[in-house]
Amino acid sequence: AMLDPDSGLSLTIARIVQRLKGSSLHSQLERQARVSLHKPEIKLESLKEDIKDFLKTSGWEKKLQNAVYSELNMFPSPCHPAAPPEHMKEPLAYMRKAQGSWEKRILKSLNSMCTELSIPLAQKRPVNEQKELLNKWNEMGTDEPDLSLFRPVYAPKDFLEVLMNLRNPNYENGEQPSFRNHLGLIQVPLKVKDIPELKEDFSELGLNIGQLGIDDSAQVPPEFFENEHVRVGQKVLAEQDSAAAQQYVRQGCPTALRADLWALILNISNQPEDILYYEQLKSNVIQHDLLVDSLIYKDVKLTASNDDYYFVFEDYLYQVLLCFSRDTSVLEHFTYSSATPPKSYIRGKLGMEEYAVFYPPNGVIPFHGFSMYVAPLCFLYHEPSKLYQIFREMYVRFFFRLHSISSHPSGIVSLCLLFETLLQTHLPQLFYHLREIGAQPLRISFKWMVRAFSGYLATDQLLLLWDRILGYNSLEILAVLAAAVFAFRAVNLMEVTSLAAAE
Repeated sequence: AMLDPDSGLSLTIARIVQRLKGSSLHSQLERQARVSLHKPEIKLESLKEDIKDFLKTSGWEKKLQNAVYSELNMFPSPCHPAAPPEHMKEPLAYMRKAQGSWEKRILKSLNSMCTELSIPLAQKRPVNEQKELLNKWNEMGTDEPDLSLFRPVYAPKDFLEVLMNLRNPNYENGEQPSFRNHLGLIQVPLKVKDIPELKEDFSELGLNIGQLGIDDSAQVPPEFFENEHVRVGQKVLAEQDSAAAQQYVRQGCPTALRADLWALILNISNQPEDILYYEQLKSNVIQHDLLVDSLIYKDVKLTASNDDYYFVFEDYLYQVLLCFSRDTSVLEHFTYSSATPPKSYIRGKLGMEEYAVFYPPNGVIPFHGFSMYVAPLCFLYHEPSKLYQIFREMYVRFFFRLHSISSHPSGIVSLCLLFETLLQTHLPQLFYHLREIGAQPLRISFKWMVRAFSGYLATDQLLLLWDRILGYNSLEILAVLAAAVFAFRAVNLMEVTSLAAAE
């Protein structure tokens, strides 16, 4: 049952007010209002209006607007008040179940590694180790611990196998007629967009609209488009309006403005309390040694350290990812993620809830390639606490959807289905040919999408792609790009006779 728009709106307003009440912005606004009482232009008889005007002219109202906009972008629209709370996480029961059993598998893999290597999940570092780590915090990459025994908890291809086996129990043997002709690997009936709908949603990507990264290198004197676009970008930044910035980046960000525009869209300002919070996470890393630290270390060594673009950022990656694993504020995103943070029990207290802790503290177990979500951001942000906040915000808005099972339009299952449907509909011969030779297209494109193309595109191109993710507040563009790559290579792909050749 749809809510009538008014009660839906008031639910949303109530939730946002509730969430902002606990924020530092709320206390800053209160402080500003109190300070303003001493200003001569504030009159007792028109107190409320005068304070409102003051907050407007002093830029605080803009900050509040951006905070509200940020909340609206993050949270799904409220369900019916009678809907059970797990519907906020994922409305389809079979998806919730599949995600639950996938989580059990990951945790089992983690625990068996603990047992095999007889390493605890967490332990306090001895004081001399703490000192040593603090001293080499900025060059952790030079340290070469023996990680040969550690292996990634899972890799994208393990996850793909799980998604291929997903079935909706209500459609036994593919009884649903419209879906029976889907020849792809994903066998669940979800609604994905067709080309007309995508055209409408991504209208700013139309051929008649200038795109940074394309039209500034065309036959047309690029200065025209680029100079104008840069001028508008500077104006958007001066206005400090998140919504305007989000609209603007749909045509791509000028390199010099990208860091500031993304921070504005994600509503990150790097206040003193944010820097302090980052320092607290860092001291937690120094004091405690977690098993996931070795997984993070190994992942960076296996991926970013071997990448021509990103190896120089190795130390940044350790800092950000080790702090991230300790950040309990990340747990909040589990209210709208289909996933549930894994629990661990204090030794000897298995199954006793009062001895359970979330492990790792942020609830996210890294997998093979996880560090590639951070690597491209290192080009934009060189101050660790700012880099950290931007990454955390990108993760809780977007990246978590790429490794959890859900029916969300930006979730990886929908992306896979969108990719396969686009190819099957628009390039049926190619799709059929690849399927026949055992080179199902999704087997090739899955890893691109799981990583949001990080490590598969040159960084300047990748950042232009991520501009659009932020601009449209959606990951669907990843599936469209993946299909476009196949279309672009279609002639050559029609010649190949094996998966290896297609790759």
